[in-house]
Amino acid sequence: MTTDSPAPTSVKPSAIGLEKDDWIAWLSSQGEPAFRAQQILDWLFRKRVDSFDAMTNLGAGLRQALAENFRLNPLESRTQEGSIDTTSKLLFRLHDGRYIETVVIPASPALYGEKSDRRTLCVSSQVGCAYDCKFCASGLAGFTRNLDAAEIVGQILQAEKLGGEKINNLVFMGMGEPLANLTNLTKAIRIINAEWGVGIGARHLTISTSGLAPQIEKLAQEPLQFRLAISLHGASDEVREQIMPVNKKYPIDRLFKALEIWQTTRKQKITFEYILIQGINDSREQAELLAKRARKVRAKVNLIPYNTVEGLPWKRPEVKVQEAFLDHLLSKGVQATLRREKGHDIAAACGQLRLKQETDEGIIEAPVAAARS
Repeated sequence: MTTDSPAPTSVKPSAIGLEKDDWIAWLSSQGEPAFRAQQILDWLFRKRVDSFDAMTNLGAGLRQALAENFRLNPLESRTQEGSIDTTSKLLFRLHDGRYIETVVIPASPALYGEKSDRRTLCVSSQVGCAYDCKFCASGLAGFTRNLDAAEIVGQILQAEKLGGEKINNLVFMGMGEPLANLTNLTKAIRIINAEWGVGIGARHLTISTSGLAPQIEKLAQEPLQFRLAISLHGASDEVREQIMPVNKKYPIDRLFKALEIWQTTRKQKITFEYILIQGINDSREQAELLAKRARKVRAKVNLIPYNTVEGLPWKRPEVKVQEAFLDHLLSKGVQATLRREKGHDIAAACGQLRLKQETDEGIIEAPVAAARS
């Protein structure tokens, strides 16, 4: 499985992918003073200009040098689908013709204790995915490449521009495995968190992983206090391997060793994401084992009824089964919620809109999704 493969470098880098120190170094190479870095960052992240010429407190020569060396927006907005629950699904085209999806989710009390005014953005980190989680559409056509830091940051700026409202909560749960793109992800997070950047607090950032144990241990050493979510989806190796092929490389015992390291170095609770799939992982035995594992690392559990994916065979359990599973966790003293998921009517499973667009354009052959049924 590919990890941390580079994003393409054949085009000019995007200005929103540079940190303040990067700007100071580049300005020095141009014979410009360091204070210009803050001016540039203000134009990029406060005023959100659409051209370098709009940076009117910079000299004409510097504006020209910026235009010659950088581009502004790494994403082109192509479609926006709205759901009856006000969730919006955004499709962006990248410079190489590939597509990514980003989902805007309005207030959702079941998700990490959100307040009513919270607007969450579900951010993608890769084009496609190599990890082949069996409930997800992102990997149906395989892995293409990592997103660079600017393409990650650009999803926030574009979502705010299109929606006209501030995004104040991020979950890296979109297309791709974030920890397989750790270098670009952590750079993007520094830009997102910085007061000179997007300015979203670290406690409003959640990184979700399928369970890459060594990367979790490495991430635990990062100073920012962001949150961690684990796509668990099975409480035993036998069940989890049916859903999460990564479990063969990093079985549950290995994953939990990494989570114990995380727990000793971080203050935030771990969240277990657990998609309930009829007849696969919704038994009382799985609920009992999940409760034991959650208590071991003081994790909270976010139960999610299976979201239908075209080309995949599974179904969501009946509501009474979902609620019984939840009640068992609560009875064992586990903090747990049952998410009444948003966006189901617009095929909001990660990767579905992108898969359709790339199939229509002939980038991906049409039979890919059907091959999984």
